[in-house]
Amino acid sequence: MEVSDVSALRSPAGVAALEAAAVGGDPLALATRLRAAGHDPHLVSLALTQQRLRRSAAAKLGPDSAAMFFTADAAEQATRRSVSARRAARLAGSGARRVVDLGCGAGADLIALARAGLDVTGVERDPVTAAVAAANVDALGLSARVICAEAASVDLSGYDAAFCDPARRAGGRRVFDPDAYSPPWSFVLALAERIPRTVVKVAPGIDHSRVPVGAEAEWVSERGDVVEAAIWFGPLARVPRRATLLPGAGGASAGGASAGGAELTGSGEREAACGEIGRFLYDPDGAVVRAHLVAELADLVGGRLVDPSIAYLTGDELRAMPFARAYAIEAVLPFGVKRLRAELARRGVGRAEIKKRGTAVTPEQLRPQLRLSGPNAITIVLTRVAGAPIAVLCQPV
Repeated sequence: MEVSDVSALRSPAGVAALEAAAVGGDPLALATRLRAAGHDPHLVSLALTQQRLRRSAAAKLGPDSAAMFFTADAAEQATRRSVSARRAARLAGSGARRVVDLGCGAGADLIALARAGLDVTGVERDPVTAAVAAANVDALGLSARVICAEAASVDLSGYDAAFCDPARRAGGRRVFDPDAYSPPWSFVLALAERIPRTVVKVAPGIDHSRVPVGAEAEWVSERGDVVEAAIWFGPLARVPRRATLLPGAGGASAGGASAGGAELTGSGEREAACGEIGRFLYDPDGAVVRAHLVAELADLVGGRLVDPSIAYLTGDELRAMPFARAYAIEAVLPFGVKRLRAELARRGVGRAEIKKRGTAVTPEQLRPQLRLSGPNAITIVLTRVAGAPIAVLCQPV
């Protein structure tokens, strides 16, 4: 895709091709039909690609995606609408007025920031992606500037807040070392010194040791999947660590609930106590685990770890909350395929959800060996206690 292709898709002929391609169906048959109807073959190819990318982006961006333009990379890496809207609201609530979005991609965060009433400028080094971002802002009827430039070359004078989304891929592979981001971690740290109200998107697997003292590290999950991590600097940093669950149902939280989701906060340095397995098992949300807030969650459920190195909690009371999935324990067995198979047969189990943590056994390996048969369902949790592998048979609450 070229910059000229973005302009072509926005022309009357391009709009007509996009509308004709929106019907879906077999791509080859549809392409043949559109060309036969008089649409330019190149526009047909572009339109079919855009409609495919729009459909793939809909899960992240909702109805906005139907009017937006994408490159393949931009569609894959776009921030989810729920996440970008919450971030924009938090920046606007901090008193920010003029924000620079460094590495704006297709403009998902740029759009959210503009909708939050902020004066925002997007910066994107790739000319095609910059053209896409500008087209998306215009297509959604918003006001924002887009500059095609390297982040390090932009004059940051006059901005009172910054959002930076460094590229975390090189040669098609994910980059996990912040020093290998583009721009690198040194640029991020310098940016936060120059514009204290800075937030930076990072890989969810970032090492806690790379989080600067005084900054806030936040992990965000949506419907149980960890979708993002971000570092909040300066006056934006409120707590050392935060786990945010979207969409949030409110409920109890150590850091308080907000309209942006259920939040659990803490130091990220505490260790939860260990103890015997009780009546209930709690499987913490991935954001809680990534944020090192399992000890704070243990306080909320009145529980303890089943093993000091594994993030499963157990307790004797059922305390429902959004930060963990609760299971009522029916049996705890030393792990062995024959023993487990016999017990499941005795219980008439024909359907099983298999979860694991702290064991090399995989559900794909284990399931066919269990020869499940019967009318009942159960959850099997494979883990270990004091180095010994166990199987916990339980039911989701």
